[in-house]
Amino acid sequence: MIIGVPKEIKPQEYRVGIIPAGVRILTKHLHKVLVQESAGEGSGITDEDYTSTGAIIVKEAEKIYDEADMIIKVKEPLEEEYRLLKPGQILYTYLHLASSKELTLALLERKIIGIAYETIQLSNGSLPLLIPMSEIAGRMAIQIGASCLEKEKGGSGILLGGVPGVRPGSVVIIGAGTVGINAAKIAIGMGAKVTILDVNLDRLRYLDDIFGARVTTLFSDQQTIEESSVEADLLIGAVLLPGARAPILVNRNLVSRMKPGSVIVDVAVDQGGCVETIHPTFHENPTYIIDGIVHYGVANIPGAVPRTSTFALANVTLPHAIKIADMGVENALKHDSVLLSGINLYKGNLICKPVGDSLDIPCTAIDTFKESFLTF
Repeated sequence: MIIGVPKEIKPQEYRVGIIPAGVRILTKHLHKVLVQESAGEGSGITDEDYTSTGAIIVKEAEKIYDEADMIIKVKEPLEEEYRLLKPGQILYTYLHLASSKELTLALLERKIIGIAYETIQLSNGSLPLLIPMSEIAGRMAIQIGASCLEKEKGGSGILLGGVPGVRPGSVVIIGAGTVGINAAKIAIGMGAKVTILDVNLDRLRYLDDIFGARVTTLFSDQQTIEESSVEADLLIGAVLLPGARAPILVNRNLVSRMKPGSVIVDVAVDQGGCVETIHPTFHENPTYIIDGIVHYGVANIPGAVPRTSTFALANVTLPHAIKIADMGVENALKHDSVLLSGINLYKGNLICKPVGDSLDIPCTAIDTFKESFLTF
């Protein structure tokens, strides 16, 4: 198989879809790997690092898309990349389709095979290709929020950890998944007052066991969300419904009732966000203010630490890429139920039900897809 790795073109996205160790394995398996010139520079990986492990460096992205059977990326294609995709081409990346009907319709029109990192799911419900980026995003959300609280950045001028004789800042985290627990770790380490909300009582018991009195756990309902949000200096949105749009849990009215200068970091923004007033921003201009509240809406938070993020991501994406390349995508999907959970698009058909429900687009059920398209 010919595997193509283009340079990411999303603003301030410095990650890359493959590392040299991955190239070495794929070429050892007799696959051809094309990497766009300087694609890895933002992650500290040189073209020479790639060529020394067997990659072929290609100057233009167009040539990669034209020749490759499978495209390995980090982020979803932008509008200028749509035309480069070919019918039947495998696109293996974060897709986050539920937050963009335009992207979904464009990729359906291109008739690609779209396998989304974020919907590949194990039998226990965990999302192994999302976990490392969620770990990074959760940890960074606190340090970002702490910075945004500085007065010169529009914040209230509160130091999260406080000092002796002065109250620490209040951090409220909505969602106790991977993002939430990693945000809590850093907030606790900074000395903040931490409250975490979730609907899963078993998860809250687990957090209570590991953090004890250092964190307050609350069952997440509208009442506790409202009461906690108005007391927060830093509000972290950490809600995830696999493949689906995030539910709006903090509406515009509630935002207007928050303390002036408080900060919202909605990590769920790449799935639409759980705060009504959030919208995607970029690293170069990451914040805006509504009703006196600082909003941070960068949808690729881990892109700010690309060296760590690229290697962490490659650790979990490479095994599936090898399987697809070695077995062929249809055969791999037929025999691997975990990989099958990642199929979102197949040659003009939408397969992922949460995306279909979120965007009101007709969807082929996964069982029907398996019976109709993978019977050979």
